[in-house]
Amino acid sequence: MVRIKERYLLVNILYPSELPASSSVPDYVAHHRPTIERLTPQALAKAIKAEVSLLYGDYGLGAVEGNLSIKYSSLATSTFIIRCSRAHYRLVWSALTFMDHVPVRDGRPCIFRVVRASGTMRKAEEEAIRQARRLILAAKGDASKAAAAASSSITAALREQDSIMVDADDDDDDDDELSQDDHGDSHDDRG
Repeated sequence: MVRIKERYLLVNILYPSELPASSSVPDYVAHHRPTIERLTPQALAKAIKAEVSLLYGDYGLGAVEGNLSIKYSSLATSTFIIRCSRAHYRLVWSALTFMDHVPVRDGRPCIFRVVRASGTMRKAEEEAIRQARRLILAAKGDASKAAAAASSSITAALREQDSIMVDADDDDDDDDELSQDDHGDSHDDRG
């Protein structure tokens, strides 16, 4: 029995920055805004098929139409996962590259960026989770930078301190070989 080979494309929708360059919002967060339009998986699949048809004609449409589906869609993170055939995933990827608006009425300008092409849904989901964590950390940027600076200063202060480690379980008399006199000078007792 032959298994059908598929590819899962993890795609982010990025929005060009409308904020001034001196904004306090990090660029990573400014480009990863939520999709507020009523974007449905069906509308997205229809728009991708239309773009493939525009770029590759009937051949492209026939190649991707039967097995193109949206497996995951999140408007909050502007992320979705597409399932398509392994033989034709490049057609879908290139169609996404040429799409420049959210596929709804009066959709705002955007960039569709393929983050990962994977052979399994699981790996695509794991990358989506990593992306979401990275976005949360970037949003907390100023607070985490301050915490990191405080942590590094504490670590540096601990490294500067002189500390002596003593092994309490050490019963050997090897410590008698090297001793210090009253002035702090070391000398060898062995001979």
